[in-house]
Amino acid sequence: MDTPGSGDQGEASQPQPQPQPLDWRFAQVFGERAAGEDVQEVDIISAIEFDKSGDHLATGDKGGRVVLFERTDVRDNATRRELERQDVPVTRHPEFRYKTEFQSHEPEFDYLKSLEIEEKINKIKWCQTSNNALSLLSTNDKTIKYWKVQEKKVKRVSVMNLDTSQSLGSSTAIASTSSSKAPLPNGGCSDKFNCLNTNLSFPPGGYPSLRLPVVTSLEASPVARCRRVYAHAHDYHINSISNNSDGETFISADDLRINLWNLEINSQSFNIVDVKPTNMEDLTEVITCAEFHPIHCNTLAYSSSKGSIRLIDLRQSALCDNHSKIFEEHEAPGSRSFFTEIIASISDIKFSRDGRHILSRDYMTLKLWDLNMDSGPVSTFQVHEHLRPKLCDLYENDSIFDKFECCLSGDGLRVATGSYGNIFRVFGCTPGSIEATTLEASRNPMRRQIANPTRPTRTLTSFTRGVRRGGENQGVDANGNSLDFSTKLLHLAWHPTENSIACAAANSLYMYYA
Repeated sequence: MDTPGSGDQGEASQPQPQPQPLDWRFAQVFGERAAGEDVQEVDIISAIEFDKSGDHLATGDKGGRVVLFERTDVRDNATRRELERQDVPVTRHPEFRYKTEFQSHEPEFDYLKSLEIEEKINKIKWCQTSNNALSLLSTNDKTIKYWKVQEKKVKRVSVMNLDTSQSLGSSTAIASTSSSKAPLPNGGCSDKFNCLNTNLSFPPGGYPSLRLPVVTSLEASPVARCRRVYAHAHDYHINSISNNSDGETFISADDLRINLWNLEINSQSFNIVDVKPTNMEDLTEVITCAEFHPIHCNTLAYSSSKGSIRLIDLRQSALCDNHSKIFEEHEAPGSRSFFTEIIASISDIKFSRDGRHILSRDYMTLKLWDLNMDSGPVSTFQVHEHLRPKLCDLYENDSIFDKFECCLSGDGLRVATGSYGNIFRVFGCTPGSIEATTLEASRNPMRRQIANPTRPTRTLTSFTRGVRRGGENQGVDANGNSLDFSTKLLHLAWHPTENSIACAAANSLYMYYA
C-alpha cells in the first residue's frame, strides 16, 4: 500500500520544513469564578462545539442549558483573509460575546424502568444554517432535540389615537379630571349617557386630527424554538450524535446501537449498527463514540471500549454489522495488566477536516490514524504518561473512567486534548514534529502548576483519595507540578479555520489564540 508522498521520491527525500511551535495566549473567559467560590454541579460545562464557520460557539452544561456565543471581531461576515486583503484593521484575536441561552432539557423520570434521566447535555452538533436561523442538535442520555435560534423583532404600538399633547388647552384640563364613579367589569359604565372615561373625554369641537396607531419594532432578540424531539430510540445512554454531510440525516449512538435519523422525521429511525449479543453475558465491548465522515455521506466511524475504530460503508447493507476497515493497535506481548482494557477504551474520535485522518483519545494517549493505513497509528502522543504508576489510585477514585475529548486544527497540523489540573496539551502531528505544549486553563496559560497553599481545594475528598498510601507524594507529577484529580479539562474545541481553542474548566469557558 502506497504511503502518502511515496509517488514522488524526489520530494519525499527532501525534509519538509517544520512549522514553528505556536505561541498561545489568553483571549477571553466567560463565567470565571473567584477564589474560593463554590461551583454548582448544574453549572459545569459538559459540551463545547464550534459551528462550521467558526462565528458561533455553543456550550451545554449539566443543568440542561445551552449557551450560544457569537463572534464580534468580523464585520459583515467577511473572512479574516478578505479583511486583510482590503486593508481593514483586524483585531488581534477572535472575540466572542454572549448571544443567548435556553433550557434544552429538563430532568425526567422513566416510570417503566424506574430510572431518573438527568438533564445534562452530552453532545451538541451544529446543523446547516437556513433563513438566517441557527440550527443545532442537543442530546442528554435519552432524548435528542432539534433547535432553531432566530432573531425576532418585538413589536409594540407606539402612537395611540388620543394624543393629549396635541389637544386644546381646555381639553387638557378636562382630560386631567378623573371620574368619581367606580368602573364596572369589562369596561362598563354606570352612566348610561356618558360611557367614556373622563380621562378619554373629547374636548369641545373635537380633536383637530385623528391619528392611527403606529406599530414599531424594537431591537431584535434571539429566540430559541424546539422544532423536533427524537425520543424513545435508545435503551442505553446516548454517548454521541453526528451530522451527515448531506445535511439531511444524522446518527445517534449508545453503548450497543447506532441509529440513523432524518432531520425532518422524528417518528422513526433506522438501526444501522447493533453489537448487542443474544446473550448479554457474551458482551465483550461497547460503542463509545460515532462520527460521520466530513465529506463522504456514506461513511462513518465508531470506536469501542477495546480500543478499536471501525469504518463502515452505508452502501454495503442496511444493517452494517460488517466493517469495511478496522483500526487497532495490538499490545506488546507480556505488557498486559488489569488496567490494559480500561485505559485502551477510546473516549472520543474526530475526523480531520479533509477526512483523511482520524484522531482518537484513550485514557493515556492520543493516536492519529490514516484511513489508508490500517496497520497502526501514524502518530501516538503521550498525554500524561507520569500517571501510569498511579493507575491503581485512579481506579479507586474512578478517575480512570474519565472521558477526555480531543480535537484537530483546521489545517490538520496540530491536535489537542485535556488532562488533570485543568491543563490541556497541544501536539504537532506533522512527520518529525516535536511540538508538545502544555497549557493551563487560566488567564496565564503558560504558568507553572506549582502547589499553591492559598489556592482553595474544591473537592477535598476526591483529592485525598488520590494520594498514594505510603510515603510517596502522589499529588506531584514528574515535572514537579501539582496534580488535582478533581480539576480536569474534559471538553475542548478547535476553531475550524484559525488557531483558536475553547476549553471548559468546570463552569468557566476559556479561549486561547496563537
